[in-house]
Amino acid sequence: MPGPTHPTGYDLLRNPRHNKGTAFTEAQRSAWGLEGSLALQVARRHTEIAALQDDLQKYLVLSDLQARNETLYYAVLMSDPATYMPLVYTPTVGEACQKFGHIFRAPRGMYLPISARGRLKQLLSNWPENDVRFIVVTDGERILGLGDLGAGGMGIPIGKLSLYTACAGVPPQYCLPIVLDVGTNNQVLLDDPLYQGLRQHRVRGEKYIAFVDEFVAAVEQLYPKCSIQWEDFANFNAVPILARYRDKICTFNDDIQGTAGVALAGIYGALRITGQKLSEQRFLFLGAGSAATGIAELISLAMAQEGMGLTAARRRNALFDINGLLVTSRTDLAGFQKPFAQEAPPISTFVEAVEALKPTGIIGVSTVPKLFNHDVIGAMARINQRPIIFPYSNPTSRSECSAEEAYRWSDGRAVFASGSPFPPVEIAGRHFVPGQGNNVYIFPAMGMAVFATQAKRVTEEMFIVAAQAVAEQVTEENLSTGLIYPPQNHILTASLHVAERIAAYIFDQGLARVPRPDDVRALIRARAYRPVYSE
Repeated sequence: MPGPTHPTGYDLLRNPRHNKGTAFTEAQRSAWGLEGSLALQVARRHTEIAALQDDLQKYLVLSDLQARNETLYYAVLMSDPATYMPLVYTPTVGEACQKFGHIFRAPRGMYLPISARGRLKQLLSNWPENDVRFIVVTDGERILGLGDLGAGGMGIPIGKLSLYTACAGVPPQYCLPIVLDVGTNNQVLLDDPLYQGLRQHRVRGEKYIAFVDEFVAAVEQLYPKCSIQWEDFANFNAVPILARYRDKICTFNDDIQGTAGVALAGIYGALRITGQKLSEQRFLFLGAGSAATGIAELISLAMAQEGMGLTAARRRNALFDINGLLVTSRTDLAGFQKPFAQEAPPISTFVEAVEALKPTGIIGVSTVPKLFNHDVIGAMARINQRPIIFPYSNPTSRSECSAEEAYRWSDGRAVFASGSPFPPVEIAGRHFVPGQGNNVYIFPAMGMAVFATQAKRVTEEMFIVAAQAVAEQVTEENLSTGLIYPPQNHILTASLHVAERIAAYIFDQGLARVPRPDDVRALIRARAYRPVYSE
């Protein structure tokens, strides 16, 4: 029975972590003055959301549910992940971030403004949980393919951490979404009276670096077991930030390493269709930013594991940007791009690069739509019996081509995966199921492995292990329809398998801070969150 130090029924109904809504037992209702089942609640939410016509409205209904009843929120997501993942993350989250100040409901996460330099530890210590294990943090400068959305970028950490839980079972109480607010260069936002961030242009240079350093130091002091995931930083910040901290703390950049992991997983899946080895492939990237170089480097490392020299492997990964093919004679290349510069004459159009380099696969990370046009797909289909076509740019409006275009222009021979979801395609009586190369196959499982092992570091090799673990779960039935990723409705099962493989590697490499158990699989499953009401 509730007493002076116990929560009242009123308190319980307003605590999202403990509220059961209509699912309190009769005894609990009597004890707490409350006057169902979780399954009935889930069914009711399904009906409510399905009746809505607009995806942003569905996003808002789910956000409100998360703020009101966290257990029910995750029960809904985990009951039908293929339906709900696109609503809480890509592609709907892009529109949510664009309109964040206009659709703001209950606050979630923490905003750390650069105006609070010198006080970040104090601000972080206000978070109600004392044991934070995962922080997803953005400065909002490069949100999906949409650019600088400033403080509106908070939608990304919120969505990512929801998927940590829904897709891999990381308990939500250990997760903290953060925006580092250093201003915005988006004048539309600066002129918007409802914009929530600092009304100033972005801080650059030493002040920015010092701010990030203070943030990392505060996290390390307050939450020593915490892993930091960097998300949607501009290339010129993302690459040096990762280089600055990767060997010092447990951290990774999902846009660089998570994207690379899921791309490599797709390649491993594609090779099961083409019957070739990874070291026999050549890839041409449309885009030459941190995502492209991250994928290219992980592919190169995986090729090297097959016995190829790393320099030779890098030469098999060519990059193309707005100024053409990255070649050694160019003087505008950043340091992180130079390992992939080709010893070749300049080439100014992408289709010419395809004809000259004869890649087995093209990978789009340009955020410019429709650049994988009829000529490009046609050239790939002439060069390859089964061309690998991966338009990975998000959201859907930024995809380099659609699934139907890739299949139709290649006469159904393309091995296809995209960054955003596309519906099944029927061509000449054949049924194709496009795969979505979504980072959701990688980062939640990485999080669960880190959580279960309390890993000290996240390494490149862990992403190769993750990619192999994803690909080995694709069935022959999946491959027969062109699907090279595990079906998203089985994402929890897939993620726990990937987490088990990563965790075993963490133990093998001596990176864990807990003793190795006899059964790593049992450890992962024992630590996984399940959306059930506590008694």
